[in-house]
Formats: sequence, C-alpha cells, structure tokens
Amino acid sequence: MKINSVSTVVRYGLLTIISAIMLLPFIWMVTTSLKDPNQIFALPPTFIPNPIQWDSYLNVLSSTHFLRQMFNSIYIGAAVTIGTVLLASLAGYAFARIPFKGRNVVFLAFLSVMMIPGEVTIIPLFLFMRELGWIDTHLPLMIIPIFGAGGAFGIFVMRQFFKQVPAELEDAARIDGCSRFRIFVQIMLPLSKPALATVTIFTFLTNWNEFLEPLIFINSRELMTLPLALSLFTDEAGTDWSSLMSASVLATLPVLTVFFFAQKQFIESLAMSGSKE
Repeated sequence: MKINSVSTVVRYGLLTIISAIMLLPFIWMVTTSLKDPNQIFALPPTFIPNPIQWDSYLNVLSSTHFLRQMFNSIYIGAAVTIGTVLLASLAGYAFARIPFKGRNVVFLAFLSVMMIPGEVTIIPLFLFMRELGWIDTHLPLMIIPIFGAGGAFGIFVMRQFFKQVPAELEDAARIDGCSRFRIFVQIMLPLSKPALATVTIFTFLTNWNEFLEPLIFINSRELMTLPLALSLFTDEAGTDWSSLMSASVLATLPVLTVFFFAQKQFIESLAMSGSKE
C-alpha cells in the first residue's frame, strides 16, 4: 500500500514537471507580452511583469491590418476545415463501404499524396496558380489544402473509422429501405463524430499555422494570414518583442477555442483507436 502511494506521488510529480516544461514557452510568451520592453531581456530576468503593460495589445489591435489578417486566417481555416471534412467523410465512406473496381489502387494513390513534401510541388503549383490568375488571392490557400495532403489525411482517418463499423448495422438499415445516401447521413455520420472531430482539429490547426503557401501566393498585406503577418514584426531595425508576443497570444485564442469545443470527441477518438485490435 505504501509502495503504491510512493509510486503515485512520483508519477504525478514527473507529470507535473513535464507539464511545466512544456507550458514554459507559452507562459513566457504571455508574460513577455505584458512586460515593458525594457524588462524583456533585463538581468537578472524577471518572470512576472511589474507593472503589467497592456500597451502592446492596444498597439497590435489598433494596427491597420491585424484584425483583417486574423479574419483572413479564421475564414480560410473554417473554409478549408469544412471542405476537408465534407470531402474526407464522403470519400472515406466510399473507400470503406462501397466496392468498386480499382478501389485499393485509387486509395493508395491518394495516400501517396501525403508522402510528397510540399516544398517539392510548390513551384509547379505556383506556375499553375499563376496561369489561373489566382496569385494574390485566397483561392490557392483553400483549394490546395482540401485536395492536397490535408485532404488525403482526412480521407485516411475517415476510411479507417468507417471500416470499423459493423456491416450488420448497414445491412439492417438497407433491409428497412434506407438508401445508401440516407445510411451515410443518418447512421454513419452520427457515429463518426470522434473521427470528424479529429479531422477538424488537425485540419484547422495545420491550416492556421501554415506559413509557406501564404508566403508564396500572397503579396498584399491586407490579404496576409496571421503566420505571415507575425513575421512582419521583425525587420532590419530588429524585433518588436512585446508586439510580437501580444500578436502571438491573440493568434492562439481561435485555436484554443476550437480545441476546447472539440476536445471531448478528440479524446474519445484517441481512446477508441487505442482500444481497437
């Protein structure tokens, strides 16, 4: 009994230390955003700002393009997430439950998209988008992720989930007169909430942090997304650390909001995938 108590204390102590180490960069970002610029690199270093300064947040929010750039990231992330979830659920169901000739070959072709680094295809994509006249628009930032590696990952997750659903459930619905589309909408989709939450979180988070594609396809400052906008706080004169950290804190809020609302289904998905044989 005593050994178990000591083991529990040691285990929780280690988890607390690891959690503190992982949270340290985030806490440093928040405290730095609230410091006076002269305190950020002062020696000896101060961890708690004194006094707390909100000027950097006001400067960021009052800047000409920041709110517009945050809106760009939000609506592009939402559009890509909705498009990816829709495509992944339909294609994943088709690959998992509808037999057709060459199904496995086509699925492997989809998976191969995930194996190709984005840096390899970025120049052909740029030339293709230029021919379409989509440079300096948001269309490449929405179309490429949906039908690229992100979409392939979503299809893979949804296919693996639908394959685990018992075939008897679908057969019973078909005997009751349900069409395949009705089975998909009324039976399969409600069952796949954990997998949909997983695809939603990974897609939104990946798109939110995307830097390379906005850097290649976007030129106008008002069309930039947040990762690209954050890089503008560094120039030849140096880095405005207070404003950069304040903007970074504001940039994490939508991601935390998405995870807060989808974490239950996300954790259920991980637990369920770990319990499968």
